[in-house]
Amino acid sequence: MRARHWFMAAAALTLALAARPAAAIVSELELPRESPVGRVSQQVGLTEISVEYGSPAVRGRKIFGNLVPYDQLWSLGSYQAAKIHFSRPVIIGSRTIPAGSYALFAIPGKAQWTVILNKNAEQLGSGRDYRPDQDAVRLLVKPRTAPHREHLAIGIPDFSDDSATIELAWDRLAVSLPIRVDTTKEVLSNISALDNTWRAYANAARYMLETKKDYDAGLRYIDQSLALRQDWYNAWIKALLLAAKGNYKDAQKAAEQSLELGLKAGDALFPEVEIRKAAQDWGNKSVASR
Repeated sequence: MRARHWFMAAAALTLALAARPAAAIVSELELPRESPVGRVSQQVGLTEISVEYGSPAVRGRKIFGNLVPYDQLWSLGSYQAAKIHFSRPVIIGSRTIPAGSYALFAIPGKAQWTVILNKNAEQLGSGRDYRPDQDAVRLLVKPRTAPHREHLAIGIPDFSDDSATIELAWDRLAVSLPIRVDTTKEVLSNISALDNTWRAYANAARYMLETKKDYDAGLRYIDQSLALRQDWYNAWIKALLLAAKGNYKDAQKAAEQSLELGLKAGDALFPEVEIRKAAQDWGNKSVASR
């Protein structure tokens, strides 16, 4: 009985498929692409950098100098030209590149490559729409040998608040494109755009303390903050800046001021134990240095 039911169900499915156009069946058949779409995105300081590209495979072929000829324009992928996007201006070589999207091309050579950002971001991988007069920047880079990579990959393996490296690797070669961003200038510009509040200046001072190690600039910002309002937070930042400069006597005084303000405010985020310990340590160092 079960066999009869199974036979009838299979026959019904066969009839249903036969009644549908072949094109409709094929359109629903999902298969892997020969060049899957690859995407990478990274926040670099205040700037987001993203790349979208096709990722073909080696499949036993000779790639550079054959499938990808030397000294000819290459779209860094297939189907569509690779596309790179910057949420804020960046610096490539000596040129500032405005925020926006760009097509990413290269001209591979045996000894060096030319990496190209073109203003026409939507282009076919054939390069048919490419126009050199639309280039935003061209940069010479040197290829290097690398472990075998079956699929072309573009990544951002190395970055900081002020720079990033975009790396392309395929087969046994890799090239890197260095990018710089002016995060410090952007941060200070943002701070200047704010109202002259005590916390804005305190945060600017903390940025100078922790990121740029510019203690004098940090002290200028923190004094502006304290002039607007005295709080345990900005007093503590001033103590840290003074200690970083080796001025333990004044650092101890600022820490004691922070303790007094914090205990009075009853702030749940107030790090009383940490500040007490620092004040004691700096007092000991101040005595020892006399």
